[in-house]
Amino acid sequence: MGVSHISNRSEKQSERWSRRGVLTVLGVVPAAVLTGCSGSAGAAESSSSGGSSTTATVKAAKAPTVTVSPAAGTKKADFTAPVTVTVVDGTLATVKVTGNDGSTLAGTFNDAKTKWTSTKNPYSGTKYTVAAQAQDAAAKTLTFTTKSPGETFVGYFTPEANSTSGVGMPVSINFTHAVKDRSNVQKAITVTADPAVEIVGHWFSDTRLDFRPETYWAAGTKITLSLRLKDVEGQDGIYGVQSKDVTFDIGREQISTVDLSSKEMTVKRDGKTLATYPVSGGNAQHTTWSGIMVISERFKQTRMESSTVGLGDEYDISDVPHAQRLTTSGTFVHGNYWASTAVFGSENTSHGCVGLHDAKGANDTSVAGYKFYDSSMLGDVVIVKNSGEKTVAADNGLNGWNLSWADWKAGSAV
Repeated sequence: MGVSHISNRSEKQSERWSRRGVLTVLGVVPAAVLTGCSGSAGAAESSSSGGSSTTATVKAAKAPTVTVSPAAGTKKADFTAPVTVTVVDGTLATVKVTGNDGSTLAGTFNDAKTKWTSTKNPYSGTKYTVAAQAQDAAAKTLTFTTKSPGETFVGYFTPEANSTSGVGMPVSINFTHAVKDRSNVQKAITVTADPAVEIVGHWFSDTRLDFRPETYWAAGTKITLSLRLKDVEGQDGIYGVQSKDVTFDIGREQISTVDLSSKEMTVKRDGKTLATYPVSGGNAQHTTWSGIMVISERFKQTRMESSTVGLGDEYDISDVPHAQRLTTSGTFVHGNYWASTAVFGSENTSHGCVGLHDAKGANDTSVAGYKFYDSSMLGDVVIVKNSGEKTVAADNGLNGWNLSWADWKAGSAV
């Protein structure tokens, strides 16, 4: 009996402790839930209400980042590569690149509009402002400055800008530094004509490039020379500086033919005979070059010394009248007052020049020397034949017309 009584109490006590333990555990659960993550609580609530839930992650939007190459703030940027503008976390809406010289750089976007590339390289020694705006973002303004080249070259051209020349005048360019990359330099120079005609460049040396059509220019032609040499590399580390357009005009056609067999010069103007003059050419020891020559310089009076053409002290005349240069080596067509009048038309007595009767002082308008000079201009053609001498070299003066069209084109680098 006693044992049963004790056993019953134990069971009841066990029940009480069990309830208390359950209550204690039940009391702990809400606390554990509250101190857990809110997602779990939400999931529990949804589960208890019979619904479902998805965890949403909201990513904060990043502002577009625009960068420029050359890098913003660069003081001595390279000028041999294009300018690029790129954007990360966005797309480009507009890009404008302006130099402090007033120039602008055009460019194109890639398909995604995340990159803009200039179509040409920036100029040297120029400060550029880049105004770039990404879509739905504020505009960015960045600057950089390109370095100046260490060494430079220029091309001195003939004829002079805005001048009028004869139909034989080529466009001749002489460079101040030897050009190693002929193709690169020639591509930066264009010569066009109105009326239009094919014009081709020919390199005579690393420092000389001439342009001409297949035949003489048409009378009245307007020629435009476009030099785009700025920052063009002629050879390692040496860059051009010119970026300009110049124009020249071609006047009337005048072609004079000197026949040293008959010792006569016939002058034709626009196809019609203008005048015929008796002349005296080079003697047997000093023959005159034959071939097509172009008047490249003109002097009312000039000094001629034999020592300058390798003939020692044979002559020194201080006032040669009406002298017009035909070759770099010293061939002229000029007036002559010191020889007998009977020489002209009958004997070849000069040291290689073509002489016409003239008067001392160069002011007598009645003599042949004056008349021919007065009718001539730079670029006029003088053809010498039957001189007993070989054809003049094409680079001895402005005399490229002595090359065939095929040979002329063979000298082009493009």
